[in-house]
Amino acid sequence: MLEPQKRCGKEAGGKCVALANGERWRILRRFSLTILRDFGMGKRSIEERIQEEAGFLLEELRKTKGAPTEPTFFLSRTVSNVISSVVFGSRFDYEDKQFQKLLQMINQSFIEMSTPWAQLYDMYSGIMQYLPGRHNRIYYLVEGLKDFIASRVKINEESFDPQNPRDFIDCFLIKMHQDKNNPNTEFTLKNLVLTTLNLFFAGTETVSSTLRYGFLLLMKHPEVEAKIHEEIDQVIGPHRIPSVDDRVKMPYTDAVIHEIQRMTDIVPLGVPHNVIRDTHFRGYLLPKGTDVFPLLGSVLKDPKYFRYPDAFYPQHFLDEQGRFKKNEAFVPFSSGKRICLGEAMARMELFLYFTSILQNFSLRPLVPPADIDITPKISGFGNIPPTYELCLMAR
Repeated sequence: MLEPQKRCGKEAGGKCVALANGERWRILRRFSLTILRDFGMGKRSIEERIQEEAGFLLEELRKTKGAPTEPTFFLSRTVSNVISSVVFGSRFDYEDKQFQKLLQMINQSFIEMSTPWAQLYDMYSGIMQYLPGRHNRIYYLVEGLKDFIASRVKINEESFDPQNPRDFIDCFLIKMHQDKNNPNTEFTLKNLVLTTLNLFFAGTETVSSTLRYGFLLLMKHPEVEAKIHEEIDQVIGPHRIPSVDDRVKMPYTDAVIHEIQRMTDIVPLGVPHNVIRDTHFRGYLLPKGTDVFPLLGSVLKDPKYFRYPDAFYPQHFLDEQGRFKKNEAFVPFSSGKRICLGEAMARMELFLYFTSILQNFSLRPLVPPADIDITPKISGFGNIPPTYELCLMAR
């Protein structure tokens, strides 16, 4: 990853779950996955949390009454509350000033991580860390986020009951108490803050950015939105709350969501991998310890697997009978042992949010569809969606 994880590596010995490797990585990943599953990731309980948050979002969107609206923080607030309920044990009120400031820091961090300054820092950190410039902004943003997480940990510690864990933080505190006499433990306060931040950041920005980009693509291709509306009307109807079980009956909507993820390629660099032994690859020697960034876009836009790699074409994920078709080159969550921890939850969120919003609203752009520019605002660690306004017209 770029600077936040570079900083994570320097300040915490590479202890955050996304950057750690070897036994440390195995311990933290296994623990994180277990706790996320215990709190419902991929299960009915997390589906109900997403449905509840989607309901709160719809209330807010109705208040716009079809007026031009910038969707960034509508979407980040609702998505963030899903992961917040897991890591912090509760959701935030949408008007909570601290919550709003937190989301602005996360959004700004994602942007800063994708600037040329951050990429320059990543390549020449030995020099750049001593020089003034924009690359230092990310450090202060991440420190602010870490301070917030640390304050939440302190709140949990004050009312901590090891017999009744309320959230991810409580479960980590239990492990810290169990391992307090182990000098080599990975369950430390610093690790708790970094791992929680990692989950909170990833669980907020990637899904909300995908939704934001997805609405832009649907406005540029109104015929696709019309087909989704038709499928929603046939399968779900106007009143019932969408559920994950609906996905298998809605191949076109499922294909569109997959195509949105393929086209937007929200985290094109993936997360860094480390070569564990000297490796020969395509005529090159990669010495042990080399950082390798998997360029997911090289797969997501491979013409061998996608007929029109640079076009928005949902049929990439449909067979001749209109049934959903899997594609092994669909790797927005990366692949292998280090595949995204939150894939199951993210897939659930994307389906439930897209269907809930499009069940209730039609998307109207402020410019003709042909004039909509889908070029990323910034492309680096992340592909940042362009800023835009839309009108959400009640159906």
